Amino acid sequence: MSALQIKKGSTKHSAYNLRPTFSDVIETHTLAVLVDNEAGVLARVIGLFSGRGYNIESLTVAEVDHTGHLSRITIVTRGTPQVIEQIKAQLGRIVPVHRVHDLTVEGPSVERELALLKVTGAGDKRVEALRLADIFRANVVDSTLDSFVFEITGAPEKIDAFADLMRPLGLLEMARTGVAALSRGATT
Repeated sequence: MSALQIKKGSTKHSAYNLRPTFSDVIETHTLAVLVDNEAGVLARVIGLFSGRGYNIESLTVAEVDHTGHLSRITIVTRGTPQVIEQIKAQLGRIVPVHRVHDLTVEGPSVERELALLKVTGAGDKRVEALRLADIFRANVVDSTLDSFVFEITGAPEKIDAFADLMRPLGLLEMARTGVAALSRGATT
C-alpha cells in the first residue's frame, strides 16, 4: 500500500478545506463601545489593547446617557480580520461593556473629527493659508499679527490633507479630537 500523495490546499477531490481561512491584510476598523460610566472602565478597555499589543489610532469618550450613566467609547484600530474579531470578542467579555459595534462592517457610517491648527506666517503665506482654509471650509477662531488658529471639521482624511497643505505655510501646532462616528439609518 502506498502513502497518500495529498498536496497542500484543498482540491475538488478533498473533503477538507486545507487552505488557511485567515487573512494577513491589515484593515482599519471603527468600534463603538457602550459602557457604564463609572471609574476604571476606560482603563480596563485600554488595558485590553495595551496588554495584547494592539494599537489605538483614535480614541474618544463621552457620556451619552446621563440618566442611565452610559458612555460611548469610539476606538479606531488596525489589524487583520482575525485580530479585529478577537478585539470585539474580548471587549464584549468585559463586565461594564453593554454593546460593541464594528461600524466598519455593519454598514454605512458617518465619521467626523475636529482639529485646531496654528499656522504662522506673513505676506503671501498668510494669504495662501486663508485661501486654503476657505476651500476646506475651515474657520478662523483666533488671529494675531503673525498667526492664525483654524478650526476644521470633517473626515480624518480631510484633516490630514489640510494639515499637509499647511505645513509648508508655517503649521506650528495641531490638536485633534479623535473620531466620532455613528451608523447611518435607523440601526443602533
